[in-house]
Amino acid sequence: MQPVLEVKNVTVRFGGVTAVDNASLTINRGDLIGFVGPNGAGKTTLMRVITGIVKPQEGEVLLEGRSLLGMSINQRIRAGLALAQQIVQPLRAMTLLENVALACGAAKTSNPLVAMRSFDRSAENQRAMELLTRVGLKDAAHSEPSKLPLGYLKRLEVARALALNPKLLLLDEPLAGLNQSEAQSLADLIKTLNADGLTILLIEHNLREVMRICPQVYVQELGRSLAFGPAKEIMARPDVIRAYLGGTVDA
Repeated sequence: MQPVLEVKNVTVRFGGVTAVDNASLTINRGDLIGFVGPNGAGKTTLMRVITGIVKPQEGEVLLEGRSLLGMSINQRIRAGLALAQQIVQPLRAMTLLENVALACGAAKTSNPLVAMRSFDRSAENQRAMELLTRVGLKDAAHSEPSKLPLGYLKRLEVARALALNPKLLLLDEPLAGLNQSEAQSLADLIKTLNADGLTILLIEHNLREVMRICPQVYVQELGRSLAFGPAKEIMARPDVIRAYLGGTVDA
């Protein structure tokens, strides 16, 4: 089976600093992979290479065998990538339903002429309500983001990403800023989305939840690939403990 995503020997340098050093990662269909590592490991930089924000000096990224190099962020999204960002920035003058419906209409906005002729939003509204229900926000569908707590906005960000019908969902620290109960609940949702067939790469510092929901982890240190494989095995390795935890793992 062809991998969903292949990161091959990617290197990124900023001046004299190597942020990502010959990193490689393969994600297969149906995977839920936790992407972990200490601060300064280059996790965000590699994610930005995948999404097209950062151009690598070496290596390539392929989505279902198709090279993404040279493609814009917009083109990568339409090819099947979706990113739920750590800092949620919804359109605050719109309701949650309107925010998600706008993302649901992405196919219409790809062509200005099609967009100008598209007045009926009933299909997008229906799909948006389905997605809000799926992430547990049905009762808040007609609320404005500014009136809701961070936990709701994190789920809204996931719903907007799902609206793009991604082949691969990239999650950038979705649990950051949440209390333990909120983090566990959102992690459960991520696990459920994966169980439903969605392929997910999860960057996350909440190691407890990563270990609980992710069958596999990819560990990066100082920009280099350090380890990749079954979560409990990898996080018990002495080199991973030294690099990431500086101690022992409570599994």
